[in-house]
Amino acid sequence: MNKPQILIVEDDNAVANLISATLKTQDYAYKRAATGAGAVMEALSCKPDVVLLDLGLPDMDGVEIIKKIRSWSNMPIIVVSARSEDFDKVSALDAGADDYLTKPFSVEELLARIRVTKRRLLAIQSTNKSESVFVNGNLKIDYGAGCAYLSGEELHLTPIEYKLLCLLSKNVGKVLTHTFITQKIWGAAWESNVASLRVFMATLRKKIEPSADSPQYIQTHVGIGYRMIKIDD
Repeated sequence: MNKPQILIVEDDNAVANLISATLKTQDYAYKRAATGAGAVMEALSCKPDVVLLDLGLPDMDGVEIIKKIRSWSNMPIIVVSARSEDFDKVSALDAGADDYLTKPFSVEELLARIRVTKRRLLAIQSTNKSESVFVNGNLKIDYGAGCAYLSGEELHLTPIEYKLLCLLSKNVGKVLTHTFITQKIWGAAWESNVASLRVFMATLRKKIEPSADSPQYIQTHVGIGYRMIKIDD
């Protein structure tokens, strides 16, 4: 896969210049937009592989831009924002953002987030080629048969554990919020369901993680949710 085409949506010229220079040094192709309207237009016309999105734009809140793009595309969106409260992160992720990077940030971390997103694109492409089977490291899920395997051995999962594993695998590399997961699994985001989610996630991890001290497949984002890690071949 070639390096992705990136759309930078940022109204602060200094920050936009920093991101542009960083991408240029890594030979990434990119375009820029300084408004929400411009971002939506560029997303529609250029169909970038990744969007780097600031939330505080002059004409439109970034969360609304995420919702607009999600109404017609699943292109990866990485929020790059000075808003650091959990509420802002959860709102953006629930609207459909794939990742959230808080300003100020290091260029190394920005590039790392882009690489993670690139791996997710590769995983999606691989899944599309073989929609009934998902493979990630030693983990294999046969969606058609309703079975999961670790190192060739079938996992004995409860229905909820299996649904959680499938939901995470179908969004590999993406942070899923507690609200998103509980709505998908139970149909509601009640506080009791969030508590149940933690219990089921703990039991699922005991069955798939080689070590409880160093999880390999499921990463916790404290106060936000969970992400399945894409394991490099």
